[in-house]
Amino acid sequence: MEPYNVVSERGEPGTQRFSVGTKESLSFDPCEDNNSPSPTGADDGHDDDSVFKEGEIESESTIIRDHLQEKVAEMEHFAGHLEEIFLTVEENFGRREQHLEQHYNDVLQTLSQRYDERSAGLEEEKKGKLESLYSQLLACGQAMDASKELIEMAQEIHRSQDKRVFLKAIMPAIKRIEEFAKDEIDLTLATNLEFNTPLADLSDVKTMMDSINVVPAPSAPVINPQIPNSATQTSLRICWSLFSDDTVEYYELYYRPVLEDTPVDSTSAHGTTETLVFIFRSVQQHLNLFASVNKVKVKETHCTVTDLLPNAQYELWVTATNTTGISPASEKALYMTVPSPPVIKQRECSSCPEAALIRWESGNTNPVDSYTVEFREMGTDSTQTGVTESIVAVPNCQSLIQLQAGRRYLISVMAVNIGGPSNRSEDITVSTTGTFFHLLEDTAHPSLSVSADGFTIFNGDEELPISAMALDDNTFTRCVAVLGDLIPVRGRHYWEIEVDEATEFRIGVAYEDTERNSYLGANNTSWCMRHILTPSRHKYEFLHGGWSPDLRITVNPERIGVALDYQRGTLSFFNVELEQHLHTFQCHFQHYVLPCFALDNPGALTVHNGIEAPEYAFI
Repeated sequence: MEPYNVVSERGEPGTQRFSVGTKESLSFDPCEDNNSPSPTGADDGHDDDSVFKEGEIESESTIIRDHLQEKVAEMEHFAGHLEEIFLTVEENFGRREQHLEQHYNDVLQTLSQRYDERSAGLEEEKKGKLESLYSQLLACGQAMDASKELIEMAQEIHRSQDKRVFLKAIMPAIKRIEEFAKDEIDLTLATNLEFNTPLADLSDVKTMMDSINVVPAPSAPVINPQIPNSATQTSLRICWSLFSDDTVEYYELYYRPVLEDTPVDSTSAHGTTETLVFIFRSVQQHLNLFASVNKVKVKETHCTVTDLLPNAQYELWVTATNTTGISPASEKALYMTVPSPPVIKQRECSSCPEAALIRWESGNTNPVDSYTVEFREMGTDSTQTGVTESIVAVPNCQSLIQLQAGRRYLISVMAVNIGGPSNRSEDITVSTTGTFFHLLEDTAHPSLSVSADGFTIFNGDEELPISAMALDDNTFTRCVAVLGDLIPVRGRHYWEIEVDEATEFRIGVAYEDTERNSYLGANNTSWCMRHILTPSRHKYEFLHGGWSPDLRITVNPERIGVALDYQRGTLSFFNVELEQHLHTFQCHFQHYVLPCFALDNPGALTVHNGIEAPEYAFI
């Protein structure tokens, strides 16, 4: 089916759509249809019981297939969960191993530094001892040389035979010996032969060794932004990560709902409004602070929380814990659960042979990102076909869908936000046999009442009190009339009206903005057929701009067909029972028109639509 784009005055442009199969996996080929009659008309051998049994077998196989699909999905989910746990264990082991290696390298580096410092100290002490001993050795050598010189001198004087020379030399020699004797020679060692070896201060090394078994407290985790399609109506899947090599025993995830902001009425005085806004926001902030905080303890860097509200915003933060302590809390993140299913407003949906206009209510307090409309054709036996077509990214609560004529469709709507799509709304059935619409009750004159099914209007003869005549801009005030909600498609539309011959009425079409304080047909924005009771006959007028051609209808029609053709620019009226053409307006409608119905005296009028147009209606 080709994409269909329509721009209407009352709706948004149509949105492109695509088709998807509803059975993507574990599909079974359908059995060939062997129930067709043979060319000879003979019995093909299949009785009703066998057909019934085949139906039961097919139903059982479908149930088994669905069950297997569920089991496969569960196994795939469990396998993915195990894989994530495996990766988490690997990451923790890698971080622990790297941490241990780093600590041992630090210890070895510290010990090597202490060894170098101690070795340098011993070298300095050795140098000092050797220098001191060397100095003492030099002093001893000098003393020995002096002693040897004095001994040799004394021996030479003693061997002298000349007494004069002896006496002359002996006194200086004695004096030198006395002076030498005065100098005391220290024969003790100038330094201790033992080295001073104090115990090394290895307290910092011991601290480092002890710290090998002490893991530092982890840093704050980081919550990842919400991944599309990661939520359901009542659950959220949250993931986070660590940007460090911390070792973590478990995580604690905290979450609480974010309460909605309360709108403030801005019709009051400016100062009062500002005060109210300030008060409301202050109260709201305090309520958010005291909202119930829930906590989940997990070992992986992901978690699925359940029992949540649909289409609600949740504030989340996470901490990491090990044997040393708890990390700071992560920055808070906002996640959204999937919206509730929309509610299709059947009384505001309309269709024609070419298209359908579907309207719905969001059903959610928080805004949603978009909507997805799904539709699938129904077979002649009310079974669904295997293809579902979708219109995605619908921005508001209505969608105009192109369809094929003479078919029946099941249509549903899903709301979509960042968390994913909601469940499907309840299906509605749309038929494209003919044009279908309901009456717009908000346009009805106060004297008109509309039946529960929305297709019959009544005009009672009682006078309404002034209090019951409260009107708005969209309500007819003079003409006792109501408009119909015709689909905005420039094609062919047909509907019928059934009315008693004693009832004065006006039927036709009008622009949506036709004057509400004017009679139908009395202005240039409406075209209508009018029935008037006179004392002598039934009079019919075909009014536009207050003018009618001079026509006489001899047979009073009790069921009138109305045929609107945008392409040809015609609006025709027919006597359905006689298949008789009554009148045709020739007009190029510049805007979309709506069916209009009015009762000029007490009576009832019934609209029949959704029916196939007769062949004579668009000849």
